[in-house]
Amino acid sequence: MTTKKLVQGALIGALYAALTLAAAPISFGLMQVRVSEALCILPFFTSAAVPGLFIGCLVSNLAGGAVLYDVVFGSLATLLAALLTRWFKKRGFSKWLAPLPAVVVNALIVGALMTLVYLPGEVTYLAGAAYVGAGQAIACYGLGMPLLYVLERYGGKLFRD
Repeated sequence: MTTKKLVQGALIGALYAALTLAAAPISFGLMQVRVSEALCILPFFTSAAVPGLFIGCLVSNLAGGAVLYDVVFGSLATLLAALLTRWFKKRGFSKWLAPLPAVVVNALIVGALMTLVYLPGEVTYLAGAAYVGAGQAIACYGLGMPLLYVLERYGGKLFRD
């Protein structure tokens, strides 16, 4: 990994963590809308975003007081989603699908965490996945797609893989 990629990844991770913690009241919980999840479109532009998003999520979950299961599996969900987004780009998928891995993977994995760890017996898995997925869709499509368009237009000098 080049120095440029290392710095990009570190900046993405720091930005993810800062956005998550700055908006903490809406970043955690069953119906979470992590503004930072808009950054999940970045693997569509640069491979440096994959480790950056993972580390940013890990730091956010640790600093936000998440339980160990969430720190581990929630962060791994972000890593998996970032890898899938990057894979989508390499396979020539439509840019409209760039936010989809973050929505689906987090709905499935974080939805399970909400159901099994945070709210056992209070919420069904289907409801947990739906709530998390809805929050992810708001962040990833509602905020991430406009970011994708801005970066397509003006971000060419920032990201060159």
